[in-house]
Amino acid sequence: MPQKPRFLIIRFSSFGDVTQCLSVPSNICASYPEAEVHWITRKDMAPLLKNHPAIHRVWEYDRKTGLKGLFRLLNEMSSIKFSHIYDAHNNIRSRFVYWRLGLFSSCKFLRRSQKRWKRFLLFRFHKNTYEKPFSGQRDLLEPLTQWNIEKSLPPVPQLFLGPLEIDKSTELLGSWGKKNYIALAPSAAYFLKRWPLEHFKRLILSMPEHNFVLIGGPEDRFIEELAAVAPSRTLNTAGKASLLVSSALVRGANALISNDTGLLHVGEQLGIPTIALMGPAPFGFPSRENTKILELDLPCRPCSKHGQGPCINKIYHQCLIDITPEQVRREVLIKLEAKK
Repeated sequence: MPQKPRFLIIRFSSFGDVTQCLSVPSNICASYPEAEVHWITRKDMAPLLKNHPAIHRVWEYDRKTGLKGLFRLLNEMSSIKFSHIYDAHNNIRSRFVYWRLGLFSSCKFLRRSQKRWKRFLLFRFHKNTYEKPFSGQRDLLEPLTQWNIEKSLPPVPQLFLGPLEIDKSTELLGSWGKKNYIALAPSAAYFLKRWPLEHFKRLILSMPEHNFVLIGGPEDRFIEELAAVAPSRTLNTAGKASLLVSSALVRGANALISNDTGLLHVGEQLGIPTIALMGPAPFGFPSRENTKILELDLPCRPCSKHGQGPCINKIYHQCLIDITPEQVRREVLIKLEAKK
């Protein structure tokens, strides 16, 4: 009797990329119903995967243990005979995984291309040879078409939260759990990816009939200033919730308004109506029909891989400054009306 297909997905980080990659296991199982899907990831990313019904086992790498810890984990994994290995990360660490588990086996192997030539043309000459529109999820699924796996997105949800995260979010919301609210994700890893704080303030003030839950990390102290604009209608959870509890807060929202950051992809994978404020970076673009992308067609975009800059436009930060609060208000009201 032939061995059932056994897939290994390699994706260690980051939060947004792992969240987008959550569509991969479902598409594998749609094409290979008998498949057993494993995933190796960083220990801090593992909770994102553990409740996914298409993932059979999560292998956790603790980066504090360095290469020695990785090799110990790979020695443990070597007893598993994988029929397919998909390197969805394509870095030195992911190559070690393949060299140890797949190089001398008969397994099928795919590695997601970094498309370096396309990147060079894009950033050096602003010549865009990528498939349009950009789509982070599609780019992760596209290599798998060689194994007759669809690159079209599976239905939502593709992020599955456990009762612990949902209970903690309910506790954090308190009396807000009985309110309808819009989730705001006003932060991002780089300043140039952030819609201006004053725009977020004006948006909140322009929607006096709506409540807002503000989501961010402990370093996002600026969110306190945003919450002060309308204290009775804003709940600041920045620094009070883990990424998964923050995801549960998004799950309870009527809509999400987000910069180009990991929570944007959380909203997509949960099926939440989302407004995406896209600025200088090209590769984190959302993929779902339920997401409205707001962006400006400027010759300087994109200016950098991750949005780290520098801004080369004569009008500093124009790509996000010129997206007005009224535009965002109009689009989110359309989303809320469609949800009724």
